[in-house]
Amino acid sequence: MSSFSAVMEAAAGLIISADADLIEIVLLSLRVSLVAVVCACVIGLPLGGLIGAFRFRGRGLLTIVLNSLMGLPPVTVGLLVYLMISTSGPLGVFQLLYTPTAMIIAQTVLVTPIIAALTRDVIDTLNTEYKEEFDSLGLTPVQRIAALLIDARYRLVTVALAGFGRAIAEVGAVIIVGGNINHVTRVMTTAIALETSRGNLELALALGVVLLSIALIVNASLTGLGQLGRRAGD
Repeated sequence: MSSFSAVMEAAAGLIISADADLIEIVLLSLRVSLVAVVCACVIGLPLGGLIGAFRFRGRGLLTIVLNSLMGLPPVTVGLLVYLMISTSGPLGVFQLLYTPTAMIIAQTVLVTPIIAALTRDVIDTLNTEYKEEFDSLGLTPVQRIAALLIDARYRLVTVALAGFGRAIAEVGAVIIVGGNINHVTRVMTTAIALETSRGNLELALALGVVLLSIALIVNASLTGLGQLGRRAGD
């Protein structure tokens, strides 16, 4: 019990004192995940809006593929990205392997299907509700998608937050392409695994507390924005 108490106390001390290594790891984690989510939104929001707003041949198959890709195994994504950016891969000339950029690419690949699939669900529901109104106004496809995305803005923020929650907790893909290099590519999830194996439980626990706190904030934001979106839709 005393050992457990000592670890808890030391972990709390690292957080309260804003330990430099702890802050560096947390900030890198946030930067990688936020950039990845922004990239995923740039791709996923229009794609999901397009699939949700229009009926076309192959739409059902594309929806099935998107929903299936939501469960992509992270280690498989990490391996595929590794093969693409390694020195012998087609993107090897850019020397991206074991850099934060490689981690951003891996997380973007993982998060984009989630953003696109959830956006499709939201837009499909709204499009059914507004279809007759849109047809009567004679909106162009671009105008229709823009109107739907704007009307669903609160729900789409929750979609982005869901993608961020997925990205910030990722370990399998980022450790393959990032390498968990100290002061370069070490993020919270990979650092927790490494420090636990080393027996440095204080730093591992402190990082775990921060990661859990971020997850709680994201979930609370999802709940709050969901309620706000429902009130706005009433």
